[in-house]
Amino acid sequence: MNAHDDGPDRAHRRPAGVSDRTVEALGSLSKALETTERARGHLYGFHQLTGTADLELDRAVKLLREAGHHEWADRVETEVLGRNVIPGHWTFQIVEAYDDSYYQPFKDLERAAVDDLAGGRTHLYEAEMKEARRTAGHPDHTARPGA
Repeated sequence: MNAHDDGPDRAHRRPAGVSDRTVEALGSLSKALETTERARGHLYGFHQLTGTADLELDRAVKLLREAGHHEWADRVETEVLGRNVIPGHWTFQIVEAYDDSYYQPFKDLERAAVDDLAGGRTHLYEAEMKEARRTAGHPDHTARPGA
């Protein structure tokens, strides 16, 4: 195996003419999108936890009625059960608005930048960092799977 065969696969090699600053900028853009992916996951967690709490209110209402606390059951049922979490919105509507107005445009822009500036090659910054940090020839530092 020659030295060129021991490096990253073609999809993770910098195209000719792509500068260090461009690779760094695309890495930063990708990192920002990855952070947004995490934020989106938290938003889905918020959505699911709020929904779970709302469904548990059905049980609370039932138990309050069985315990003879009809006024409290009525209050829970009318004041909290099924309530909007912000005016006019249940959590699914917040998730949809986030996806439509922020997440998808961000994702599309990042993809277009990588396509235009790096020939569609993703994770160049990370691939080059891996290459700089690995120990050539070490069995746990191979450049790619199956190497």
